[in-house]
Amino acid sequence: MRLKISEFLVVLVIVGSLIVGGCSTQQVASNASPPDSTATEASTKTTTETTTSVSEVTKEAVPGMNNLPRLEGKATVEMIVNGSPITIEVDGTNAPITAGNFVDLVKRGVYDGVAFHRVIGPQSNPPQDPFVAQGGDPQSKDPKVPAQRLGTGNFVDPKTGSPRYIPLEIKPKGAKEPIYGKTITEAPELPHKLGAIAMARSQVPNSASSQFYFALADLSFLDGNYAVFGKVTNGMEVVSQIKQGDRIESAKVTQGGENLKNGGQ
Repeated sequence: MRLKISEFLVVLVIVGSLIVGGCSTQQVASNASPPDSTATEASTKTTTETTTSVSEVTKEAVPGMNNLPRLEGKATVEMIVNGSPITIEVDGTNAPITAGNFVDLVKRGVYDGVAFHRVIGPQSNPPQDPFVAQGGDPQSKDPKVPAQRLGTGNFVDPKTGSPRYIPLEIKPKGAKEPIYGKTITEAPELPHKLGAIAMARSQVPNSASSQFYFALADLSFLDGNYAVFGKVTNGMEVVSQIKQGDRIESAKVTQGGENLKNGGQ
């Protein structure tokens, strides 16, 4: 069914306020710790890269890909929110770099104590149609950080002292390998179905870092634009009750941790 013009404009506003405003990196350098010039230059450059497959990673077609964590297969993550578990299947088969980044951050403890800084759905104030619950900004661990800054933070690699960004990674349905550094128009292997988990990013395709979101409904209009890397397999009732400000008490890898390659710890 095609969206009416008014409905389409509403969708644009919601997506813009959530994804772009909620996970700004280079765009909000004036409000957050800016990435170094090298990272900014690389992110800008990769927006014009041609399609890149996993098999071409060794050629560094997308700068820095060789150094990123990678999940070869699947893993299971258990996240505790409001005292209850959420089980997440992380799919490194279809999104190896995106999944590897998430599993690596879980193992580092990056998500322990972070808040869901933006929730759009029935638990919003006022309630809205189900959309997403977004979290993962490391700044949210610090109660002194102003609420308006939440959504601008990234994971800073302690080895380099710079933010770690990962390339946009989407695998078309039926394809052998993902496409990197650009959005796609084909149906993806991992769609935005209810319970999907995906990476938030700015308007720069290769700007995702640590922020993620849970889909609170089927959100097919996001397919091909943002990288889904797994799904909730148990505890969706917990996800649906998340409110803005709720925190991830803990997150741990319960299965498949051995599939992570090039992780930090």
